[in-house]
Amino acid sequence: MRQEFRTALVTGASSGIGEAFAALLAARGTDLVLVARRDDLLDRLAETLARRHRVAVRVLAADLTDPDGLARVAEALRREPVDLLVNNAGYGAFGAFAEIPLEDQFRQIDLNVRAVVRLAHAALPGMLERGRGGVLNVASMSAFTPSPGSATYAATKAYVTSFSESLHAEVQGKGVHVTALCPGFTRTDETAGPNLIWLRRADVARAGLEAVAAGRALCVPGNQYKMVLPALRLAPRSLLRVAVNRAWQQAADTKIGD
Repeated sequence: MRQEFRTALVTGASSGIGEAFAALLAARGTDLVLVARRDDLLDRLAETLARRHRVAVRVLAADLTDPDGLARVAEALRREPVDLLVNNAGYGAFGAFAEIPLEDQFRQIDLNVRAVVRLAHAALPGMLERGRGGVLNVASMSAFTPSPGSATYAATKAYVTSFSESLHAEVQGKGVHVTALCPGFTRTDETAGPNLIWLRRADVARAGLEAVAAGRALCVPGNQYKMVLPALRLAPRSLLRVAVNRAWQQAADTKIGD
C-alpha cells in the first residue's frame, strides 16, 4: 500500500541530496524536522521552505558523529514521532586505507552506520505501534562491489543496504516500510543535468521517496545503474576485484601525475 507522509525528519538536510529530500517533501505538504551540523544553512533552508510551501519546518542542529548530538536527535524522534525518517547524512574519506587517519575511518562508521541504527531504533517502535510509517536509508552502489580507495565507506554502505533489507522483511505487513536507496555518482548541486554517469540529486531523492512510499526494499535510481546492478551481483567476485582495482590504480596514477 502506498503511503503519504505528513511529517518527516531528514538528516544531512543542509545541502546535496538531503536538501533535495527536504524540498520535495515540503512541496508535497510534509511538515519537516531538518537535521545537520550547520544551523545557519538549516535556518535559511527552513525559512525558504516554510514560506514557499506553507509547511511547518523545525531545525535541529546536531553533529551525528557526536554521542550527545545523536542522542538529542534520537530523543526528538521518540518525543515527537514522524511518519518518515530519512537517514541521509553520510561521510566518505577517500584514499588508500593505510594512509587515512584512523579517526576518519571511525567517523565514517559513526555517521554512516551507528547514526543510522540509532535513529531507526528510535523511530521504528512508534511507527509499528501506529501501524504506519517509513524509514529511508541512503546507501550507495558501492555497497555491491569491492571499492579500493573507499574501503570503509563502501563497507558502511553495504551494512546499510543489508540492514535496510532485513528490517524491510521484519516489518512487512505491519504498515511500515523500510527502503535502502543506492545511488551511483550524484551531483550535489544542480549546475548540470544527468548523463551516462552522473545523476541529479533531485532525481535521486524523488526515486527514494517514491520507493519508500510504495514499500520497496531497494531503490537504485537511474536506468544506467539499474542495468549495471544485475551484472555486479552475478559477476565472479575475483573478476570484480581485478576490474575495480585496475580502475583504482589508474585513478591513483593520474592523481600522482597531476
